[in-house]
Amino acid sequence: MPELIELTIEDIAAGGRGLAFYKGKPVFVPFTIPGERVRARLISTGDRGAVAEGVALLEASADRVYPVCGHFGPRRCGRCQWQHIAYEAQRALKHDILADQLSRLGGLTDAEIGRALLLPLPAPEAWGYNHHITYTVTDDLRLGLPSSDEGRIVPVSECPVTHPDLLALSEQLDLDLTGIKRVRLEIGGDGACMIILWLKTEGDAPELEADFPASVNIILPDNEPMNLIGDSHTRYRVGDRWFRATAGSAFRPNVLGVDVLARTVGTLLAIRPDEAVLDLYAGVGVFGAFAAETAAYVTLVESYPPAATDADENLAEFDHVEVIEGIVEAVLPELEERYDAVVVDPPSSGLSDEVVRLLVERAPGRIVYVSSDPASLARDAKRLKRAGYSLSAAQPVDLAPQTAYVDTVARFERRRD
Repeated sequence: MPELIELTIEDIAAGGRGLAFYKGKPVFVPFTIPGERVRARLISTGDRGAVAEGVALLEASADRVYPVCGHFGPRRCGRCQWQHIAYEAQRALKHDILADQLSRLGGLTDAEIGRALLLPLPAPEAWGYNHHITYTVTDDLRLGLPSSDEGRIVPVSECPVTHPDLLALSEQLDLDLTGIKRVRLEIGGDGACMIILWLKTEGDAPELEADFPASVNIILPDNEPMNLIGDSHTRYRVGDRWFRATAGSAFRPNVLGVDVLARTVGTLLAIRPDEAVLDLYAGVGVFGAFAAETAAYVTLVESYPPAATDADENLAEFDHVEVIEGIVEAVLPELEERYDAVVVDPPSSGLSDEVVRLLVERAPGRIVYVSSDPASLARDAKRLKRAGYSLSAAQPVDLAPQTAYVDTVARFERRRD
């Protein structure tokens, strides 16, 4: 049986685990807070450090609170990592994680980080904020979420970070889940609900009653959406604008937080009326729509065909907007317009080497980077710095309270030395 050791949690690590040291080596302890002392059991070791499981809390942080959800904790649902931490302390820890990643992975100096990085803007709501939830279907045909220890799916009966109307809908579900990989429940700004079913094979479409209490769409194995019942898209309100998102199109689940994110992008873009703006990984056109209110010309590039169609519809009022369907690496070399500013909202893996090269060749005066992952943001910051851009501002926006996840809007400006 592994020995018990006493640890003092000294810092927070990417992913939200507490960081301690034992015999000079790092030890990661989930569900702890910097400043706490714990008795722990080592459960795994590796080249980058060990992972320990807390057994007893010897000294608690003043920021420790009682978790709300019964599924929170070791070997349970892993969707939330921080329900045990008071919300204001969560914001400070997210700032620390970003600073650490920009330093270690991004190679930025303390002075550069200190000038640019701000405290995360708070989420409008700390609970019940997610307007969609995606379940994985377990082997015994139940709906579950990934566990806090990797590799398992755990059935859940509650989720306090999800909109309560979606939880009520989940209780009404009576589906044969045979042949279904994932189930997403969505609710729009108009209160309309949607169920999206990802199929394992094309022939697995379920039979449903016509009076189902929501629209129903399926996503085929080739990622093509197909409507079964009701509407094919959900409508979200951001600021004073409505956006439709077809089943399968990406839209951040914290819709009220998307409003904060979009306003932050607008502030850091600082568009002048004579400027052209390029919006890459544009999705359904949220950032492009607000840029179009000021810019002389806006080009949006989106690879997922239904989302590009949504963007066309969402920005139909603007004559000076072009929506191009295609992958960024293929579209960028074909663009003839000169762009003063670029906004990028890449996947969590960040920008490819090819996109960084093509962006730098176009030499826009500023790049506003919307990140959902501190590590990929830091790696791309390092490459942009080498290519002649400086990080002038980094505004984290908390779209996921009770978790270690944080979105960031970063502005890079081309150096003129």
